[in-house]
Amino acid sequence: MSEDLLNISGLRVSVDHKDILNGLDLKVKKGEVHVIMGPNGAGKSTLGYSIMGHPKYIVEEGRILFEEEDITYEKADVRAKKGIFLSFQNPEELSGVTLESFIRATKKAVEDKPMRVLAFKKELDRTMEELGMDKEYAGRYLNVGFSGGEKKKSEILQMLMLNPKLAILDETDSGLDVDAVKTVSQGIKAFKNEGNSLIIITHSTKILEYLEVDYVHILLDGKLIRTGDASLIEEVNEKGFKELVLV
Repeated sequence: MSEDLLNISGLRVSVDHKDILNGLDLKVKKGEVHVIMGPNGAGKSTLGYSIMGHPKYIVEEGRILFEEEDITYEKADVRAKKGIFLSFQNPEELSGVTLESFIRATKKAVEDKPMRVLAFKKELDRTMEELGMDKEYAGRYLNVGFSGGEKKKSEILQMLMLNPKLAILDETDSGLDVDAVKTVSQGIKAFKNEGNSLIIITHSTKILEYLEVDYVHILLDGKLIRTGDASLIEEVNEKGFKELVLV
């Protein structure tokens, strides 16, 4: 059996009749951490949304395999149940639904099995404490009145509680101060194990200073133009994206 958790081949994706991804290939094995970097508008978020199955992002060509199963045209809820999670660059506010209720309902829907309420509450309290989140946030409406840092912690909290096979983190470090980046990084480390995988989408390198990375990919004009190990991050810091294109 293949060790590939995710296998993307020849992926071409359009949004509003405009091609964004142009024949992208990517393989992610279990236990790996992949970083997708590139300038604004390169297609990084489009890749994340396409893997998750956002209906706005239309697959024109190519295939997306997850655990060797073709999910190219599956709906987002089906992909979530199979073990795919996407954190948002700009988490939405949802008035009328508490953070705790949202996570409980999501976890129940994804796992599709009865939930022991007391066990869930205990796990939620423990995880929030590990992330340095005040437990009163559990009773507040989802992201309403949250600071930027608390919204990002909320996303990591959801990831830890859902425990997906593949987590895609879209600009998780965007807008965070140094302390918040460290806390979020600790949450990511707590999630990571040999049986799951991470795709970290970023144009910065702050969060990568605290994580062990297997592969770094440079995305430009909808294609992965370079792939390397963690040392490629230093090249980005030193040269920027434009010079790397010429290498």
